Amino acid sequence: MRSKPLDWTALTLVIIGAVNWGLIGFFKLDLIATLFGGMESWLSRIIYAIIGLAGLYCLSLFGKSSNDAYRNQDSYSDNNRYRDAVSND
Repeated sequence: MRSKPLDWTALTLVIIGAVNWGLIGFFKLDLIATLFGGMESWLSRIIYAIIGLAGLYCLSLFGKSSNDAYRNQDSYSDNNRYRDAVSND
């Protein structure tokens, strides 16, 4: 079973990474490197690695959301079948 706080933390880190990539693309500004001592800094590299791991973890959320949608679709269909069976009686 997955932990909701872990999902939210990973999603937050991925968003931070996406914003950083947007800043790099639009303004040539690497905010993480600027705040934590450049690309050579071990602290910056640790932050990049954590954000990368969060991105890999978020890949698993695709499967989770697909399974949830599939389960919801099945329960909706089951409810309709039950309603139809009861209304035909």
